[in-house]
Amino acid sequence: MLKGLRSVIYPSSDLETDKKFWEEITGKKAYFDEPFYVGFDINGFELGLHPGAAAEGITYPVSYWRVDDTKAASEKILASGATLHTNPADVGDGITMTTFKDKAGNVFGIIEHASK
Repeated sequence: MLKGLRSVIYPSSDLETDKKFWEEITGKKAYFDEPFYVGFDINGFELGLHPGAAAEGITYPVSYWRVDDTKAASEKILASGATLHTNPADVGDGITMTTFKDKAGNVFGIIEHASK
């Protein structure tokens, strides 16, 4: 079901400063740079900056596991005792994401990219 770690998304209170920091330490330019999200491709792994995270109650990085089917994976995760943290969201380009809390309260997410 879980295919591997796909991304980690950090909350950002200062997108420009954070973008410059990650450009400097990764040696990469953002491949996606919008006011609502900045994304870096680090050898096939997504490093994201999300300025709206705090408004969603997220003040910590969230790791996302790649799955082939968000609906089926969500059902299995919930049946295993996790609770839904955020509803599934279509964020564009065939990408669907959702987050859960495990039994210890840790937040993690799953991500499906329909075109990959």
